[in-house]
Amino acid sequence: MSQGTDMNSSALKVAKSRLRSLMKERLASLSQDHIISQSVKVFESLSSFKPYVDAKRVAVYLSMPSGEIQTDSIVRHALSCGKQVFVPYLHKSGLQPSDGPARLMDMVSLRDLKDYESLERDKWGIPSVDAATVHERKRSVGELGGNRTEDISLDLILLPGVAFDIDPNSKAVRRLGHGKGFYDYFLHRYTLAASPEEKTLEGRPAVLLYALSLKEQLLSPSSGESVPVGSHDQPIDGLFLGDGQIKESANNGSAN
Repeated sequence: MSQGTDMNSSALKVAKSRLRSLMKERLASLSQDHIISQSVKVFESLSSFKPYVDAKRVAVYLSMPSGEIQTDSIVRHALSCGKQVFVPYLHKSGLQPSDGPARLMDMVSLRDLKDYESLERDKWGIPSVDAATVHERKRSVGELGGNRTEDISLDLILLPGVAFDIDPNSKAVRRLGHGKGFYDYFLHRYTLAASPEEKTLEGRPAVLLYALSLKEQLLSPSSGESVPVGSHDQPIDGLFLGDGQIKESANNGSAN
């Protein structure tokens, strides 16, 4: 698969779709025990990772029942450590089609463990925040239900993904998402909302972006496969792997 930076938008879309289909087949063959075993190793690596230990506000995806690293233990641990935990919430954007997507993702706060355990699963089996409770929650950026409150900056965001690789030239970790663009557009909005003090010298928000990956989701250079990327794809700082490794993007200054 050719490098995404050399593709036009049409070819990029096709390449991403093909890789998602290929990964879906591969991940469907993994047993739940295999996924749980790798999830435990990711949790063990993360729980001693200094940026996580030091983080006061952590955003984390709530996992599907299969096909990806499970995050239940991470959410429970973060809450037990007294961290503010934020989870995804999808809502109508209110934007015109020419101005942006019809649906947006924001990160909203969990109150406590009881609140987390009360979340009902959606049609994909993912625990989901009830829209009726959103007005009671803190949020990281954006406008929910027409009501604005103070934006809450995040220290660390833990992202899902379909496939990952290491760029052979820049040595950056690259991520292929599920194709809806929720995280990329959220990070774009988060960047726009961040104050100058909350940004790096490169203009990126200071929040650390780490993805969680099964071993099977990291593409090997010898396979001839690579993650297609375009200008709108957000770079990430690193990757927690199901074998206990942490892959860091080049020039990332975080320490574990």
